[in-house]
Amino acid sequence: MHPILGRIAICFVRFLILFPALTCQIYIIWPWYGRELSVELITLLLPFNVLAVSLLWNYYLCIVTDPGEVPDGWKPDTQSSEGYEVKRLTGCPRFCRTCEKFKPPRSHHCRQCNRCVLRMDHHCPWTNNCIGHFNYGHFIRFLFYVDVTCSYHLAMVSYRVMAASGRRYYDEPTGAELIFIILNYVFVIPVILVVGGFSLYHFHSLLGNTTTIEGWEKDKAAMLRRHGKIEEVKFPYNLGARRNIASILGNNPLLWCCPTVPPGTGLKYQLSVADEHYNWPPRDPALSNQLPFKLPDSPWTYENGGVNPNLRPTNGQLRGVNGNRYKSTQDPDSVLPPYHPDYEDPEVDTHPGRPYSPDTDSDYSEEGYSGAVRVRRGSEGYEVRPVNRGQLFQEYVQDQINEAGRYQVYQPEHTLESDEDFEEDEFEENLDELSGEIGDAGTILDDDVPLALR
Repeated sequence: MHPILGRIAICFVRFLILFPALTCQIYIIWPWYGRELSVELITLLLPFNVLAVSLLWNYYLCIVTDPGEVPDGWKPDTQSSEGYEVKRLTGCPRFCRTCEKFKPPRSHHCRQCNRCVLRMDHHCPWTNNCIGHFNYGHFIRFLFYVDVTCSYHLAMVSYRVMAASGRRYYDEPTGAELIFIILNYVFVIPVILVVGGFSLYHFHSLLGNTTTIEGWEKDKAAMLRRHGKIEEVKFPYNLGARRNIASILGNNPLLWCCPTVPPGTGLKYQLSVADEHYNWPPRDPALSNQLPFKLPDSPWTYENGGVNPNLRPTNGQLRGVNGNRYKSTQDPDSVLPPYHPDYEDPEVDTHPGRPYSPDTDSDYSEEGYSGAVRVRRGSEGYEVRPVNRGQLFQEYVQDQINEAGRYQVYQPEHTLESDEDFEEDEFEENLDELSGEIGDAGTILDDDVPLALR
């Protein structure tokens, strides 16, 4: 988050705290008691002001307190009996390649703060600070005082509204009082609903000694357990409700509501499991068959500052006369890196294309030189040129008919060969009779010749 936005968020939270706290006393409670100081008024407003000051003080401590940073040169003690966290892929101690430091247990790298935070819970935009080991107690107390102060405020304002609904005329609120009563309800009710639900989650996490990130890991482990992939795994930092609260707010219960320094250094935490070689978070067994992961020496794929030689600009294609683009087939370099599963070796010509020619400028290009499929590259992928569906249907029907044994073809018992022979014999007899008549009559005209004989 930008520093200016962080400061704006802090000012907005302070306004949400101060506006209801001040206006309810000045414009609602003080006129209700006749603008005179009394014991009853002090008894009503003194606890409220103590809660409001505690709320502001803990909020200030959340902002200015450093959540904890990994010391320079810190390394995990691999020979200690307290154990240490390792990476699930390599099995080596957790190391931050951005900070170039080893990570203590329960620490994570924050991209907003650009550093590794001890026992990181989350990055809070309303405090413009990370919530970690040294300010998580202040954050819990801040949420607690928000809930208590807002509840006291609503009870106090509601008591004034109930008094105004009575029959005594001198308890009726003025116009200014009525406006501020509505504004106080508008400000406080959404705050207690939103922050109340958020505080319930963190109170539950406090009882289980769990951070927000570890809560996600517990949900994933529970899902693997429900699917039967792993056995039940105990969370290694759950020491019991009493000891879990003491590890954050201190050992003295009387000082849990007072700002105190949390115990410990944030580099080591007591474990609840007997075996020092604990495995948290549990790994999915489906990933156990993978080859051991080895980190490269450099975060760059092609040397430090190098460029992938197979990368080409997206507009580096030939253009035709009418502005159409052609994919160059003379330089078939893949835009994918060599380790991609869809990468094709440029040396192997798996899809030979046609050479570019301005005379054959068209949106469609053939797949090879076969001409069987004609495709066009559109905005959403490759499009196939539509074909004649009637022709496709006729070809399909003909293929079904020609399939051997699929249909029984009707064949008649008597063929037409005997009928044709009979017609030929009858024609020859008629011809002989006609020739005899011609011989007897001599010459005949063309009109006397049957039309079939002309």
